[in-house]
Amino acid sequence: MENIRIAVQKSGRLHDQSIALLKECGISIDNGKNQLKANAKNFPLEVLYLRNGDIPKYLEDNVADVAIIGENLVVESQKNIRILKKLGFSKCRLSLAVPKDLKYTDLTYFNGKRLATSYPNTLQKYLKDNNINADIHLIKGSVEIAPSIGLAEGICDLVSSGNTLFINNLKEVEIILKSESVLVAAPKIKPTVQATLDKLLFRIDAVLKAKNNKYILLNAPNDCLEKIASILPGMKSPTIVPLLEDGWSSIHSVINENDFWEIIDQLKAAGAQGILISPISKMVL
Repeated sequence: MENIRIAVQKSGRLHDQSIALLKECGISIDNGKNQLKANAKNFPLEVLYLRNGDIPKYLEDNVADVAIIGENLVVESQKNIRILKKLGFSKCRLSLAVPKDLKYTDLTYFNGKRLATSYPNTLQKYLKDNNINADIHLIKGSVEIAPSIGLAEGICDLVSSGNTLFINNLKEVEIILKSESVLVAAPKIKPTVQATLDKLLFRIDAVLKAKNNKYILLNAPNDCLEKIASILPGMKSPTIVPLLEDGWSSIHSVINENDFWEIIDQLKAAGAQGILISPISKMVL
């Protein structure tokens, strides 16, 4: 298999989470301090550590084959790149915010106002789609300070917990875009590299499925098995193993994280006892 070149942020939270994902996929990266490029020891993969805003261009020019970036950057960059898979971490939203003591009613507030942002393309499209005419000021970093120094009446910026807005006496009023980390690809990938990408995607799928599911083990009287089995979704059907105690069995299955507590309540009501829940490291279907 030919090496695949994957671009990740050179530093920051998304960098750490991207490297952690590759590690969970069993890929060991020989990364020395301040390296801009590193090879995996046990997988045909080369990591390029790049500035976040430069990654879409590297992909479009086929310098990198794939990358892990925020969905918001894909939208903002307007480059010819493809989203292959949503990865579920680094979730945030691109939002409009105004001073928190302002009595905000609706989007019409921004007509004729100045808006500071690092995401002019996404903001411009959103305003146009909603028939709002505002003056956009491009700022690279520290957007939140713009209203307090009189540069703008509002801002458009990424929001995660909202703490930064609170500290700067701002409040979130409109969500433009919900974003999370995504695996993206260059416009064209050679067939030999595609074979490597397919293997990487297989591993990523196994890791992500495991994160979204839990392994469940419980004991139940045999006369309750049919009812309990109907509650458990599992991958195909639950595994049932007879216990030493006559008339009882152990049931093994997999449940989705989002349905966890609702299913547990149903199982208890159906006669399940000794319910044990375990995380899943990898899940291959």
